[in-house]
Amino acid sequence: MLHRHLNHRQYTLAALDDMIGRGKREDWAELRSVALEDRGLMEKILRIALTRAQDPYAQRYHFWRRYAEQHLKAA
Repeated sequence: MLHRHLNHRQYTLAALDDMIGRGKREDWAELRSVALEDRGLMEKILRIALTRAQDPYAQRYHFWRRYAEQHLKAA
């Protein structure tokens, strides 16, 4: 995914925030695939998602928070 203000393709916190907030289905599929192989990345996803936990309209972030929590708990 091309990011608005980033000129790299690394999974930094800013890039993850952008992928969750603006990503399309293909972007999320890529993120899921990579995150399932990398616990550290799953922890970053949870960290980003928790920043929006108080916003009831941030449904994308709520989805990823629950997804990351379930996978981190199972591991």
